[in-house]
Amino acid sequence: MAGKIVPLGENILVKRLEAVEKTKGGIVLPDTAKEKPKEGRVIAVGDGKLLDDGKRAKFTVKKGDRILFESYGGTEITVEGEEYLIMSEDKVLAIIE
Repeated sequence: MAGKIVPLGENILVKRLEAVEKTKGGIVLPDTAKEKPKEGRVIAVGDGKLLDDGKRAKFTVKKGDRILFESYGGTEITVEGEEYLIMSEDKVLAIIE
């Protein structure tokens, strides 16, 4: 369970959304041919980037947000069989509404 992982500083914990299993033409893709999705759901956020004045910056994203992130935007980890990414908030490109 991701509840055991607490991101530090400006980092966030993301659960990658499932990859598309079919092409638009209806061809089913094997796992090896699927591109890893660049979309995910924010599971947890750190306490914010430490600023020069000693305060913490607020996050733009929050727990539960669906996001679009850079292709190589995080470190993959596996906890109790579940895969997650830990990344800096600056790797997030957009919030999907």
